[in-house]
Amino acid sequence: MKITLLRHAEVQEEYKGKYNGHIDIGLSVQGKAQAKALAQKFKHIVFERVYCSDLLRAKETLQPFTQAKDAIYTPMLREKSWGEYEGMSYEQIVACGVEYKNFTQWVEALGGEDIERYTQRIEDFFAQEIFTLTCENVLIVTHSGVIKTLIAIVQNISLEEAFSYTLPYSGGVVFCTKEQTFSPIK
Repeated sequence: MKITLLRHAEVQEEYKGKYNGHIDIGLSVQGKAQAKALAQKFKHIVFERVYCSDLLRAKETLQPFTQAKDAIYTPMLREKSWGEYEGMSYEQIVACGVEYKNFTQWVEALGGEDIERYTQRIEDFFAQEIFTLTCENVLIVTHSGVIKTLIAIVQNISLEEAFSYTLPYSGGVVFCTKEQTFSPIK
C-alpha cells in the first residue's frame, strides 16, 4: 500500500511559524492556491480511502480534491495540542519565561497534550485504522507533527530526530508499507 501524507497548505499570515496545535484556523490566500495546485497534481490518482484532520486548515487543503467527497474527517489526525501556548511563536513563548534546554524538556514545558499520549494516538490510529486496510492508495491530509511522529514510529528514531526534518506547507511524503520507506513528494 502507498500512503500519501500531505501537510496542510499555508495558514493565515498571523499564524505562520507558530505552535498552532488545535486552533481551528484557515488557509492564507497563498495556501488556497497551494491546495488547488496539490489537487491538480493528484487528480489522476485513485485513492481508495481519504482521511483528513478535522481542523479547518486541513479540510480547506483537501477541499479542491475531487477525491474529497468521500473523505473521513477525524480528530485522530490533529496536531499536538500546546495548551496555553497555542498560537504563540517560539520567541513569544520564551518571553513568557519558558527556557529551551533540549527538545524533550521544551515539549514537556509547553504542556497541552502529553507527548506520550500524542505519540500513542498517532501510533494507534495508523495501526488500527490505516495499516489494516487492503487497498493500494490512501491519501491523508494532516499536520507536520503527525507526519513526523509517524516517521519516528516507523523508522524507530527519536521524535527529536524526526522533528528536525523540514516539511513545508503543502509538502508531504509517500509511505510504502511493503518496503517501510518514506519518499518525499516532488
